[in-house]
Amino acid sequence: MTGLVDFAVNRARMILAIFVCALMAGLISFLTLPRESDPDIPFPYVVVIVPLDGISPEDAERLIVRPAETEMRSIDDLVELHGTASLGAGSLVAEFQVPFDANQAVLDVREAVDMARRQFPEDAREPVVQEFNSGLAPTIAVQVYGEAPERTLFQLTRQLEDAIEALPEILQVDVQGLREEVLEIVIDPALLESHGVTYAQLFNAVQSNNRLIAAGSLDSGAARFQVKVPGLFETADDALNLPLTSSNQAVVTLQDVAAVRRTFKDADSYARYNGAPAFTLQVVRRSGENIMDTSAAVRALTAEVASQWPETVRYQFSLDQSTYVRDSLQSLTSSIMLAIVLVLIIVVAALGLRSALLVGLAIPSSFLFSFLLLSLYGLTVNFMVMFAMVLAVGLLVDGAIVVVEYADRKLAEGETRKQAYTHAGKRMFWPIVSSTATTLAAFLPFLFWNSIPGQYMAYLPLTLIFVLSSALVMALIFLPTLGSVLGAKGGVVDPNSAVAHLNAQESSDPTDLPGLTGRYAKLISALVKRPLAVALSAILVVILVIGSFAASSASLFGLEPKRTEFFLDAEPEQLYVFVRARGNLSPAEQYIIALEAESRLAGIEGIKGYYTVAGQPPGNNPFDGTGSAPADSIARIFVEFEPFGQRPNGRLIEREIRAAMVGIPGVIIEVRPFEMGPPVGKDVQVQLRSNDPVALEQAARLIRAHLDTMEGLVDIEDSLPLPGVEWRLDVDRAEAARFGADVTQVGAAVQLVTTGSLVGRYRPDDADEEVDIRVRFPEEDRDISRLGDLRVNTLNGTVPMSNFVTLEARPRVDSIRRRDGQRVLQLRANADENHAGNLLVAEVRSWIDDQIETGNIARSVSVEYLGADQENAEAGAFFVSAMIASLFMMAVILLWQFNNFWHVILTLLAVVLSVIGVLLGVLLTFPYISILFLGTGIVTLAGIVVNNNIVLIDTFQRLRGLGMAVDEAVIRTAAQRLRPVMLTTITTIFGLLPMAWQINADFSRGVISIGGPASEWWVQLSSAVVWGLGFSTLLTLILTPVLLAAPSRLGQWRRQQIDRRLPGRRDSHSETGLHTE
Repeated sequence: MTGLVDFAVNRARMILAIFVCALMAGLISFLTLPRESDPDIPFPYVVVIVPLDGISPEDAERLIVRPAETEMRSIDDLVELHGTASLGAGSLVAEFQVPFDANQAVLDVREAVDMARRQFPEDAREPVVQEFNSGLAPTIAVQVYGEAPERTLFQLTRQLEDAIEALPEILQVDVQGLREEVLEIVIDPALLESHGVTYAQLFNAVQSNNRLIAAGSLDSGAARFQVKVPGLFETADDALNLPLTSSNQAVVTLQDVAAVRRTFKDADSYARYNGAPAFTLQVVRRSGENIMDTSAAVRALTAEVASQWPETVRYQFSLDQSTYVRDSLQSLTSSIMLAIVLVLIIVVAALGLRSALLVGLAIPSSFLFSFLLLSLYGLTVNFMVMFAMVLAVGLLVDGAIVVVEYADRKLAEGETRKQAYTHAGKRMFWPIVSSTATTLAAFLPFLFWNSIPGQYMAYLPLTLIFVLSSALVMALIFLPTLGSVLGAKGGVVDPNSAVAHLNAQESSDPTDLPGLTGRYAKLISALVKRPLAVALSAILVVILVIGSFAASSASLFGLEPKRTEFFLDAEPEQLYVFVRARGNLSPAEQYIIALEAESRLAGIEGIKGYYTVAGQPPGNNPFDGTGSAPADSIARIFVEFEPFGQRPNGRLIEREIRAAMVGIPGVIIEVRPFEMGPPVGKDVQVQLRSNDPVALEQAARLIRAHLDTMEGLVDIEDSLPLPGVEWRLDVDRAEAARFGADVTQVGAAVQLVTTGSLVGRYRPDDADEEVDIRVRFPEEDRDISRLGDLRVNTLNGTVPMSNFVTLEARPRVDSIRRRDGQRVLQLRANADENHAGNLLVAEVRSWIDDQIETGNIARSVSVEYLGADQENAEAGAFFVSAMIASLFMMAVILLWQFNNFWHVILTLLAVVLSVIGVLLGVLLTFPYISILFLGTGIVTLAGIVVNNNIVLIDTFQRLRGLGMAVDEAVIRTAAQRLRPVMLTTITTIFGLLPMAWQINADFSRGVISIGGPASEWWVQLSSAVVWGLGFSTLLTLILTPVLLAAPSRLGQWRRQQIDRRLPGRRDSHSETGLHTE
């Protein structure tokens, strides 16, 4: 295999041509690769929605959700089944095992729902079955707002929607805030009764005269004619002249008893942007399209269309993912540029300018090769890809430094540049291959993390495989070739170079060398004779750090435990303000309360815009960053901040908003930052399940009462039934039959008072969708008190409904949630700034366990802890197994190289020391612990820190193979490898320090900034690597050489003990010595 180096150096022109072409291809790939924020991963969920206007939650549970649950339970690979019965619909969410085949899962769910449809009510609409896809997350939102009539805003928004959907990059546009159109037939009850027209006659007349008639064709033998019978309504006027009844005197038409108008459905929500009525267009791009180009195209098209709008109508953009991607890319680019500069400074100081340029070339070259591989494999540049490349900044140069440093030493010994770089590539070939393999072994387990966070993290090992493979080829093929052409000429021995005298064949003593190398050699020479003292000192340091960390976790000696987050607690750039209130508030009343909350945002510095939805929201978008909105929220305000650098810190703005919202009477305000990364939700999440609704509700109310009294909890919410009233009309069927009435007639009459009775649909020429035709009473007759005065038209005349209907007020039921066939209730809360969520969860768990033991919570109620607690437990378990798997793979690789168990144990010892270093860093500098990022950092370290030991032990084995004594081999190994070990460690640390300290350098504008939301992502992982690598390297440079000689020392001590215990053996040795003399 080392012959590859000879081949590359001897055919330098061909290799350099390939190198230049690969760089150009990588640059083109970097410029053309699609950019996106989150990886486009398949979420293992399939959603089923069965709409039925007006159905109650109890009926939806009995007639829709439970039959569908029965059929769907038999689906293969089903993990959990969530059901929700709400007013007007039944819905189910099927969760599958990861990874899963989305197409097959949708097909299986569709078949199960089709089997259950025979049990659904006849009026239920076609079930909607769709995959829960992250690709449906909006790329950008366009707010259309201003002082204009609703119809004008509606038409302009529809025009803009059609224009944006025509763009080739766009998959769909979802419009929020729009009310559906309706053809409203407003009947006058008095006129209807005076003309003797019954409700049934009116409904039948509309339905019978609004039908598609397929008349067919007529063949007369001589010709063939198409026959048409136009029967569908095309305009509102077609309904006005509709005959209802006739007598000898006249024909009663619809306009005699009703008014017909085309309008909008009653408002159940109101949308505003920056204080003006608004509609929101959420733009979804096609999979694989570049997010930057898509946003630019939408912005340009919107500006073009809006140039023809009235001056009072304006537009604004929000939720623009391209801004986040651009900021992250700029942060990544500045970090890479700063890392290259720092690495070059260090390498120039150690190896000289020419060698430093060769090392510095390895970073951009490896990245460009990686972008080429990403393009070939059809991947995109997303958050996790950038995450991996930031992590790789400090790893790329290790191989290059080792090769260039060895070549520099050979040049100082008098070899030519071609000889020096050929020898360097061949001598370091297998150590670099082994160190790259062990690094990749640390990341391979991430490919087998079968969960949603695992699907996110899978891009990390994939990208690192590309980057480190590129760095390997760069170090072993391209770098020796470039060095043989561009390196220092050499051929002359440098008498002033200390490293020139470190050759194994030299008779000089490394302890006599000048400078740091000589002093280090003297230190190792002294310590190698005291392995027990060195080992005990290292153990003492380890125990001290672990003890301090344990004391902090247990709150001993005044130390406070670190709070944990599953993902990150980053500075917010957007947040939601939830306005929560209870009772039977009308949408108009909810709107007034929302206006009060909205008005308090005025004057807060740093707010770019705010979008308010009052009343019933237009549907929960799973990608809107809210997790799940509180059940009692009557309004939500989405607040977007100005870009970083043009505003105060996002946390300060959040505090100002919280302070401004205090004091609104009768309202609970919850401020929730926009949730990035894998969805987790609130800090404390307790889920209760049971088939006993009474015991379930009692347990939920008991826990809620306890949460309300706990110190440190805020934003407490639950899914218990909301306080309120609903009206129930009980029909006495026997009594109704005496009057010639039935339940259907009663229901039709009640609908006239509520939302109107649906009698048909029609499609006008200026509408994209069908418009409902609804019959209802005038607004003044639509009131609760009117329900008791309703009259039913029968064959015997009009009969008051109060004769056989009882009107009763009951507690309101908004929705019923189920999970795996059981009813479920949830309680959620956040920790305030002064408390750790993980500690509060432990406290809640302990209290609930006590309540179960004492019988206050029934055994029939099962308790689960979701959210961050569940994710932390699953992630922690995975990281432990990943670390074990990584260590096993590393041990196999190292055994293959060293063929020595003791040397493998010594190499893996660095992993333990790195973890101790991370614990020390957590104690001293970390404000909190991110399970995902810190866990990734520790597993990452396992692959990085072993590289130094690999180089040390490989050199020791080679020197021992030349017949050198153990102590001399250890000292010479330490002296020879000090410079490359220190260089690789310092360059890795300095490459990550800008990210650990959140330093962003904009070289184009000459600006250096500190902090920012984009830079916070890398702090935990880079800090973990810096602390772990620095700590382990300092101990490794002492421990590894000393412990390499430990077996020899142990053997000598054992022989001395044997000689001391066996005097005869000692005498025989002495006699043999005398005889020899």
